[in-house]
Amino acid sequence: MCHESSVSRDQARRVPRPGRLNRTGYRRHNRLTAARPSNGDPILTGPRAVRRRTAPAYGLGRRITDNHNPLIHKATTGDSPHWRCGPAFTCGRSATKTRTRRSAWSALTAAGENVDVRYVTIDDVRWELNGGQPLTPPPQSDPLTYSASSNRQNAIKLLRDAATVIVVAGDAVPSVHLHAHNGSLDEIIRILACVRGRRVLLGPMANHVLANADAYAGLFDALHTHTITSKDIAVGSRAGAPFEKLRADRDSFIDLVGELGWEPVGEIELYRGCTRRRYCSFCNEPVKSAAVVFRDLQDVLDEVHQLYVAGVRHLRLGQQTCFFSAWNRDVTKIEQLLAGIRDGCPDLEVLHIDNADPLAVASPAGARISALVAQYCSEGNCAPMGMESFDPAVIETNALTCTPQILRRAIDNINAVGTQRGPAGLPTLLPGINIIYGLPGETHRTHLANLQGLDSLMTAGVMCHRTNVRQARAYAGTPLAGMNADIPPSQEHFTTWKADIDSIWDQPMKQRVYPVGLRLRGLHSFFVTGRGTWFRRLGSYPIQVVERDAVVPHYTPADLTVTEHAPRFIYGVRDAG
Repeated sequence: MCHESSVSRDQARRVPRPGRLNRTGYRRHNRLTAARPSNGDPILTGPRAVRRRTAPAYGLGRRITDNHNPLIHKATTGDSPHWRCGPAFTCGRSATKTRTRRSAWSALTAAGENVDVRYVTIDDVRWELNGGQPLTPPPQSDPLTYSASSNRQNAIKLLRDAATVIVVAGDAVPSVHLHAHNGSLDEIIRILACVRGRRVLLGPMANHVLANADAYAGLFDALHTHTITSKDIAVGSRAGAPFEKLRADRDSFIDLVGELGWEPVGEIELYRGCTRRRYCSFCNEPVKSAAVVFRDLQDVLDEVHQLYVAGVRHLRLGQQTCFFSAWNRDVTKIEQLLAGIRDGCPDLEVLHIDNADPLAVASPAGARISALVAQYCSEGNCAPMGMESFDPAVIETNALTCTPQILRRAIDNINAVGTQRGPAGLPTLLPGINIIYGLPGETHRTHLANLQGLDSLMTAGVMCHRTNVRQARAYAGTPLAGMNADIPPSQEHFTTWKADIDSIWDQPMKQRVYPVGLRLRGLHSFFVTGRGTWFRRLGSYPIQVVERDAVVPHYTPADLTVTEHAPRFIYGVRDAG
């Protein structure tokens, strides 16, 4: 995830705090103490009226004065000093992928006049602390510095002068990435311990801090659990800001995208809340937003256009619980959205969706929306659906609303329009399936039911893109957090149960969707490991293709022919010439 920081001059203020760690790790008592975020995510920073010398941090703001470091020039507008806002501290791959990070950037830029915002990743700091080189020796790629931005050469210098930091932190859904490592708690504390400016925390980690107030007392000046705006940076918030206020802050993403150093995927949020009448036990969406609030269609199109003008050519309509449920499954409005994006962004390379409620997809409206997605979106698209469990006992205990029969109808609706292949050789639109272990009611029979359910789908000849198997996590405020349950058997057997699904479902499905001899076009190299070079296209859960024992520079375009399969990826060879 990412950390970002922001603040404006008139919002900056001194806040007495209990003490701080100096660069040696000892606590030093003075008027300001460091805020210590509890995981690695991006930081946006803003200006502060009182300039102080600070240690490296992810995100800063400083007032440029005559005696400042000569490497940063003084900029003025008339008699007004130019307030330079430091980097966004990110531990994720793309600053524009989540709306939360962009809202932090927008809040900072809207907080005052003549604001210059910078974006720095945790990978930038790792790079600089390692002497300007990756931690993993070439030719292999380094996941700890892979997401270094254009600010990698002077990240510490920028961060050292931080005045106010907004940390965007938290991992709502656990995930593992080949090419990225979130900042560890110790890493973040070391980096931020000496920042003397204001600390603002934004994102899921704010809930963790609120739940452990004693442990984090005095570390943050303000907590924002969902969103942030230019008007509430310093005071904090416990609910998502109205979309109208977020829209008022939003101006341009040209500078943000220009600092990244890679092609981002811009994720667009369509609404908040869950449209189901009965909530699953583990779902934290009602905790984040008790009411369902849809965005104005023109607001969505305006944000898409701003990203497009900034150079973003890959979009994902995600960050809501179900794309198909947008505007209460209004087929006409969803077509206006997709057609409007295509009309306003003629050179868009990728348009994908994310998250789909199988109940919505299985409905008659879902069938029509599936056809629209196949018509307007680009190939390689995926609609991940939460089956969660095929075990009737788990379904009943956890108020799950999807049954194997509903899932099958949803898959059939998508397969009816999405299995045809595009110019790159990828199916237009395929379903994905999410499975969760560790829910109340689970027994050893749960795993058997899951294997049988997946095997029946395989026998039926359906096509699916990917399966996400994870363990349940209980979030504060959800029914799951208050349910008394025995230790589930998956706590001991999760690794082997996941391997079973890989063997009987994932790998055979890869062989069906990506048969040997299939030519995949328009891929690019993005990572090198001991296996070889990894290739992919940008988008929602893109298939990853490995060329064995090859070392290919990052972002090299290539066409590959499929040669063999693994559960989570496939192998291929580049076309000669």
